[in-house]
Parts: sequence; structure tokens; C-alpha cells
Amino acid sequence: MIKSILFSCSLLLVLAARWPLTTAPRQGIRGHTRWLSGNHMPSPGVKQAAPKGFSTTVYIFELTNLSQVIRREPAALYQSISTRLVKKVVSDSSGYFSVRLPPGRYSLFTKKDTLFYANRFDKDNNLAPVEVLAGKMTPVDILVDYDATY
Repeated sequence: MIKSILFSCSLLLVLAARWPLTTAPRQGIRGHTRWLSGNHMPSPGVKQAAPKGFSTTVYIFELTNLSQVIRREPAALYQSISTRLVKKVVSDSSGYFSVRLPPGRYSLFTKKDTLFYANRFDKDNNLAPVEVLAGKMTPVDILVDYDATY
């Protein structure tokens, strides 16, 4: 009986020594989707409400330039995107999402009905760009404000 217990303990120690203490480094993006609507014109004495987290689908495309979309008015809505869809992820009710991605540059979109939405771009006209570095989780905050007035 004691030999059996000692053997089991030894086996557990050997297996534990071979078991990795940490998983492989995570890399990708994580962040929040936030909703803003209504009148946000500056007014004396009026405090603006902060954007609230909400659940939506985040569409992750290969890095997408303005020249690679068909735009609809207003300007931040797009009928089609000619780059490849890499992944989709749904944010939770607080707006939080996390997704693993290989290193590279991507564009992030949400949707309004059937149209894609991205309201920011870089100096090269890449839409909603984000860069994933090896072994890193890149933080992002997506503000969905197509129903807001500034």
C-alpha cells in the first residue's frame, strides 16, 4: 500500500515537473466597444455622459485602406470591404472583447444594419488600424458614435 502511494506521488511529481506553469504567450487584441448617441455639442454647465459599453460584433479585416472600400454617406459607413475578413468576435454586455491574432496590422469595424462602420483612420488613410506584436495583447477602444452629434 505504501509502495503504491509513494509510486503515485513520484509519478505526480514527474508529471508536474513536465507540465508548463504558464501557457504560451497570448497575442492579439483586447478592449471595449463603447456606444455614444445623442447631442454632444459643448454647452456651458452641461456635463456630457461617458460612452457606455455594449455588446456588438467586431469585424477584424486585413489592414484596409480607404481606397479598398465602397463608402456610403455618412462618411464612416462602408457598403463593402475588399480586404479579407480575418476574424469576428462578439463583445460582452459591458463591451469587453479579447481575440487571439497573429502578428500583423488589421482594421477593426462594427456594423450599422448591413453597413460596416469605422470612424478613425491613420495618416495613410488606413481605416481603424491596429497592430498586433508578437507575444503582446494590443489594447483597443472602439467608439461607435454614428448616432451622436458633435
